[in-house]
Amino acid sequence: MAIELRQQVKLAQQLVMTPQLQQAIKLLQLSRIELIDAIRQEIETNPVLDVTEAEEPIAGGETGAEAAEGTEGAWDADQALPTLASSDQEKMPWEELALAETDWREMWEEDRRVAIQSYSYEEKELPDYDNFLSKSPGLADQLLWQLQLSSLEGIEREVGELIIGNLDPDGYLRVDLADIARDAGCDLETAEKVLERVQFFDPVGVAARDLRECLLIQIRYYRIQDPLVQEIVSSYLHHMERHQYQPIAKATGRDITEVLAAVQVITHLDPKPGRAYGNEETHYIVPDLYVSKVGDDYVVTLNDEGIPHLKISSYWREAQDKGLVGDDARQYIQEKLKSATWLMKSIYQRQKTIQKVATSIFSFQKEFLDKGIFHLKPLILRDIAEDVGMHESTISRVTTNKYVHTPQGIFELKYFFGFGLARENGADVASHTVKERIKQIIQSEDVAHPYNDSQIAEILAKEDIRIARRTVAKYREQLGILPTSRRKRPDVALIRKTNPEEKESSDRGVL
Repeated sequence: MAIELRQQVKLAQQLVMTPQLQQAIKLLQLSRIELIDAIRQEIETNPVLDVTEAEEPIAGGETGAEAAEGTEGAWDADQALPTLASSDQEKMPWEELALAETDWREMWEEDRRVAIQSYSYEEKELPDYDNFLSKSPGLADQLLWQLQLSSLEGIEREVGELIIGNLDPDGYLRVDLADIARDAGCDLETAEKVLERVQFFDPVGVAARDLRECLLIQIRYYRIQDPLVQEIVSSYLHHMERHQYQPIAKATGRDITEVLAAVQVITHLDPKPGRAYGNEETHYIVPDLYVSKVGDDYVVTLNDEGIPHLKISSYWREAQDKGLVGDDARQYIQEKLKSATWLMKSIYQRQKTIQKVATSIFSFQKEFLDKGIFHLKPLILRDIAEDVGMHESTISRVTTNKYVHTPQGIFELKYFFGFGLARENGADVASHTVKERIKQIIQSEDVAHPYNDSQIAEILAKEDIRIARRTVAKYREQLGILPTSRRKRPDVALIRKTNPEEKESSDRGVL
């Protein structure tokens, strides 16, 4: 058989990920804060983009939002963008400007300026920013400030700085004191003296080398006179952690009531003195959507507050009219114009897609909005994808890092997805509902005799929720609830035995 070269025509289809489509997909999965950052970065690099704060009508009295209605709802990032009819193109001349080569002067006609979605702007009195600190003082700052006010000087102050610099977030010294003395060039006795001074700084107990030392420092500082308290901390902390009070009473020769009183004192000490000065910042969630009840129906509205509203800058039109733009600059501006108009279209479509998906979700979860978490229905991505006519991966992108404010609280959109567990009568119950029920059962248990996982499974079975013991254990761990042996409080049983009138006040446990 002879080998030969020949041409052959073959027809095939393939998905081409254009830069514009990649940008649209990226914007779709960004969180609210990430979207704002992306828009600001684009404004800095694209001279054609400008920000508007007031509602700016276009030709014919339509706002940018009204003109953008021609997009006909949401789009699917995994499919081709929808084509527009001629009537839609008349409503959206900015799209023609972005995707087609046109005359330069026609791009800047007054009736072709577009903003994404304009809103009325309300002047608000802003807070005085002089009253805000850019950074809250940390543990090291607090201790160094006290070190400067102390009488320590020279080599002793240097040792104190080294000790403070080697504390962990809980306030414990995890470095050998001999190493600190060697680095400072002093003897170990001097380092011990400085360490004792630092340990009595505020918060008391910092720079301790273990929990026992931390508690003993606080006992000395607060002048707790009960010798049993010191004895328990010195020798029986491991029994106390496991609520094993009978062995402590037997070893110390004390009555159980005395042991319980001493334990009560110890539990009021702070085992992590540096925790109050943690560097963790509180991040407040700003919802992307609001669900409000109007009559008998629920309405989903977008929260666009804080998102810059874009428009095409009129500066370049004026520059063109004055003849300040040459041929090379014209080509550059045309490219930036296409990038700007595609960005505006992608943001608008992103917002409409999020709203459409959220509306679909809460059409399934109306009982949850009315009655709470115990009426949450099992839902999967495929259910919403089929309802709105999109791909499951698009639904996943839309619901990632998006939050919604509902009558039942603020939730991530991902929260409403999860497989259900079958009940005996054929109905399904969501896994979130089962977790909440497990949490309630444990909250209401007798802390002297807490439920084990098998007993919790039996309680759920009486409510027609068939669930295995290992599944209960898995959900309990996800909720951060300790096992039965760690939740058991034998001291409560001892209190009831010695003081029966305290029974009612100790019947409820606390997670």
